[in-house]
Amino acid sequence: MADSPPSRFLPADFDPRAPVAVVAGQREYPVLAVEGLRKAGVPTRLIALRGETGEDLIDAFPASERAVIKVGQVGGMLKALRKLEARYAVFVGQVSPGKLFRDLAPDIKALTILGKLKERNAHTIFGALVAEINAIGVEMLDARAFMDEHLSAKGVMTCSQPEVKQETIAFGIRMAREIARLDIGQGVVVRKGSVLAVEAFEGTDDMLRRANKYKTDGLVFVKCAKHDQNPYFDWPVFGDTTLASMRAAGIASAVLEADSVVMLHKKRLLREAEEAGISLVGFADGR
Repeated sequence: MADSPPSRFLPADFDPRAPVAVVAGQREYPVLAVEGLRKAGVPTRLIALRGETGEDLIDAFPASERAVIKVGQVGGMLKALRKLEARYAVFVGQVSPGKLFRDLAPDIKALTILGKLKERNAHTIFGALVAEINAIGVEMLDARAFMDEHLSAKGVMTCSQPEVKQETIAFGIRMAREIARLDIGQGVVVRKGSVLAVEAFEGTDDMLRRANKYKTDGLVFVKCAKHDQNPYFDWPVFGDTTLASMRAAGIASAVLEADSVVMLHKKRLLREAEEAGISLVGFADGR
C-alpha cells in the first residue's frame, strides 16, 4: 500500500523531496506551517517579510535557506524563490493592515503588475501574483497544506454544546456567507435574528471587541471562508487572541466552517475554550 500524503491539501503529483518556500507573515501560523513541513521531512526554506515575520522563526533557518524582503517586493520575492531553488511556495500568516496603506514598498515588478490590472482587488492582485510565481516554475500550494491537525472540524469540537438555538446558528451561517460573498469580511456576530457586528478590514479581533456594545446574552460568532476563496491566500484564522476577545465580549459560542478555519494550536485552543466555558462548533454545507 502506498504511503498516504503528508497533507490532504497537496496536489496529486506533489514531490516531498523538493524544497517548499514558506512566505511568512505574522504570528503563529507560519511557525506551525514550518513545523508541519519539517515533521513530514519536506525540505523547507523561508522568505520572511521585514517587520512582520517573527525573529525566532527567521533564526530557525540558516542564512543559506532564508531570505528577507519588504512587504510589496514582488521582484525581490521571485528572486528569492530562485535563489532558494524552491519548487513550491506557500503563503501563510497575516500582514499588518496598516502596512498595506502606509509602509508598502512596491518594487518595479509590483508596480508593473498593478499597472496592468483593470481592477485592483484581492482577487485580481492575488491571481496576478500566482501567475508570476508559476511563470518561474514554482507551484503554489494551498495555504492549509501541512496544517491538517489545526483545522476546524464538523460538529461540536468542545465538550460543551452551544447554549443557543439551532435557528440562531443557521441565521448566523447565512449572514456570514452573505458577508463573505460580498467580499466584506469573514465573520459576523448575531443574536437571534439580528446581526450585531460584521467583520470588515479591521479584522476579527477588533470586530469582537465591539460586538457586545449592549451587554446582552445569547451571542454567536460565525466565521467562514469567502465563497470564491483563493486556496493560496487568506484562510480565516482562530487563535488565542480571538478566544480572549470572545471572552471579553461575553460571547460563549463560535461556529466555524469545517476545514476552512485554521485553529492555531488546536488542541490547546480547545482546552482553553473548555476552561472559559466557550463552545466551538464546526459546520459544513450550511449546517
